[in-house]
Amino acid sequence: MAEKHAKKLGKMPLSFTPISSGNDWHGATWSVDDEDTLAEMIARIAIGQSRVVGKVLKKLNAAPTGFPKGGFAGARALLTLKDEDDDPYHRDGWVFQAISWIALNTQEENALIRAPQIRKADKGLDGLLIRFDDDDVAHVVICEEKATEHPRQKVYSQVWPEFEDFETGVRDHELIAGVTSLLATSAEDDPDAVVADILWEDVRAYRVAVTVGDTHATSAGRKRLFKGYEETVDGDVERRQAETLYLEDVREWIGALAAKAVAVIDAAEAAFEQDGAYV
Repeated sequence: MAEKHAKKLGKMPLSFTPISSGNDWHGATWSVDDEDTLAEMIARIAIGQSRVVGKVLKKLNAAPTGFPKGGFAGARALLTLKDEDDDPYHRDGWVFQAISWIALNTQEENALIRAPQIRKADKGLDGLLIRFDDDDVAHVVICEEKATEHPRQKVYSQVWPEFEDFETGVRDHELIAGVTSLLATSAEDDPDAVVADILWEDVRAYRVAVTVGDTHATSAGRKRLFKGYEETVDGDVERRQAETLYLEDVREWIGALAAKAVAVIDAAEAAFEQDGAYV
C-alpha cells in the first residue's frame, strides 16, 4: 500500500560548482535547483526517513516508500518555532545540517555518511563521513555546518577552534566512537578492529559548510571567508574542504523552506487520517 501511494521525488534538488583557493582548500558552491523536492527531503529526514532520502539520492530507489504512520508532531516541532519570539537559530541550524547531508549524499560516491540527528542543537560533531579506497578507510571527514548571517565570524571563532581540537587529538574519543558506530551500520564484520587499525593522523580530513551573502559570494570573498584554513589544518589540500550556499536572507529563506517541509508533513498526516493512504 505504501509503495502504491508513494510519489516520485523530482530532480536532484542541489547542483554544485567547484571552487578552490590554490593549495589552501577546495570544495563547491551549492545551487538550489528544486525547492519543492528539497522541502520534501527535509520533511522525510525530520520524520526519521533519512535512509529513504539516501536511497533516492544514490538513485537506488527513484520512488520512495510512503511516509510512516506516525512521527508527524515531532517532525513538525523540528521545523517550527514555538512562537514569534522563539529564536530561529536552532531550527535553521538543523535545516542547514539536513541540506548539507543531502549535498554530501549527492556529491560522495563511495562513502558512509552519518544521518542527521533528529534533535535541534545537538552537541558534538555536526556531520561525519568515511571515504573508502577499495576496502580501506581513505578519509574520516569531520564536518562543521553553519547557517549564519556572519560567516567569517562564525568560521573564525567556532569552526577553526573545533578543527584545532581534532587536529591535536583532544577529541579523538568522539571521533573513534562516531566512526565505530558508523561502521557498525555497514556490512563491516568487525568495526572495532577496523577502528583500532586506523592511523588517525593519516586519514583525518575536514569539511566546513556555511551560508554566505554578497560579501563572500565571490572568489575574493571566499578567500577572505576561509582565511587561515591551511594554518588550522596543515598538510595536503584534500584535507581541507570548503562549501558555501549563497542566500540573500538566510533566516527568511530557511524559514520559508521549513514551512514548505511542514506543509508536506501536514499533507501526509491528513491523507493518512482520511483513508490510511500516503501522499
